[in-house]
Amino acid sequence: MGTNEQIDLAKKPGEISTKLHKFYRGKIETSIKTPIKNYSDFALWYTPGVASPCLEIKKDKDLSFEYTNRGNSIAVISDCSRVLGLGDIGPESGLPVMEGKAQLYKYLGGVDAFPIVLSTKNEDEIISACKWISTSFGGINLEDIEKPKCFKILDKLKEEINIPVWHDDQQGTATVILAALINALKVVNKDLKEVTIAIIGSGAAGTSTANLLEQLGADKKKIIFVDSKGILHPHREDLKKDFYKYKICMETNKEEKQGGISMALKDVDVCIALSTSGPGVIKKEWVSNMADNAIMFACANPVPEIWPWDAKEAGVKVVATGRSDFPNQVNNSLVFPGIFRGALDVRATSITDNMCIAAALAITEIAEEKGIDENRIMPSMENWEIFPKEATAVGLKAIEEKIARKVMSEEEIYQNAYTIIKRSRDSTELLMNNGLIKEMPEEE
Repeated sequence: MGTNEQIDLAKKPGEISTKLHKFYRGKIETSIKTPIKNYSDFALWYTPGVASPCLEIKKDKDLSFEYTNRGNSIAVISDCSRVLGLGDIGPESGLPVMEGKAQLYKYLGGVDAFPIVLSTKNEDEIISACKWISTSFGGINLEDIEKPKCFKILDKLKEEINIPVWHDDQQGTATVILAALINALKVVNKDLKEVTIAIIGSGAAGTSTANLLEQLGADKKKIIFVDSKGILHPHREDLKKDFYKYKICMETNKEEKQGGISMALKDVDVCIALSTSGPGVIKKEWVSNMADNAIMFACANPVPEIWPWDAKEAGVKVVATGRSDFPNQVNNSLVFPGIFRGALDVRATSITDNMCIAAALAITEIAEEKGIDENRIMPSMENWEIFPKEATAVGLKAIEEKIARKVMSEEEIYQNAYTIIKRSRDSTELLMNNGLIKEMPEEE
């Protein structure tokens, strides 16, 4: 069992975070990117001069990407109906999460992201809101929206607007898990095509993860899904009216296992948990029945479904969580900044599964270059070269799939991404060094 000291340490970030949020009153702000030497400059940046670029854009709407910041701006949109492991906490309560997302986009990807929390949970109204504001942005990141409407919203928006729409809880989670699992399987010397996988949680993240794994060679029939009522199998009467879950039943669990999490974990090689915040959602004695050299991804936030030390004691070889204070962080923050950087730079009209796979493979290559083992299957956010390399892989894939409005060479994509991301990091450091971003006093 974990010591009280380990558990207290795991709780510490939450205690400090509340104080920091109050002191800084949030995490992001807008800034000016043009020189202002004197007040006459506003005749160029605003009226009367601004009329000229307006009229140019009227002739060709795509010039809005050239003459404004649209090409580097995305909206982070949520109805906050499923925030982290906290559930439906409302838009005001979810705003700190969306601000955090915007902060990561800017620092890691150089992307200007704007948090927009909606005071509606109606599917059609969310779609309308995204469509109404899409002309101001180069992309949309859907965040923390409950299923099944998150699937419908994503599919509808992909059809109806011509900028990338991304649901991070689906595509982002699936991409980072794919990258982590590729390297974890190398550590335990197992083949993706042969392993059995239990996915605890049948929501957006779990189903998207299964789809990406299948595209890279996993046998979907060897995947077992578990929801709050147990293993998904075709004999469950309650699923026959749920189109999405019944479809899962027909594609997975070829042995038609029945029962709860304990049965799902029996003899499986991999557990990918994307369910509710723990600990104790997954019990140590259940984990001990997994196959030899098993892999456990306990990804719930803010607390994983099982503490990593408990999983290790139960015999798991590789353990990963979504947290940065434990080894092997499997977190979307390694994915979405680089993917959107690449998509924006080539002006992609969408983000495809193949672009996600390209990003995952770029991450695995970087991790392997640095050396992988059971406690290090992924690079960390500190290895910031991940993001321009991801952006390059994504941009090239978009060009290959002919969904890029701007064709660039591999070197051009890389240098552009590198320059923008470095500028963002350097700007933050400059503000800190000059005291414009202050340290919170100890007494606060």
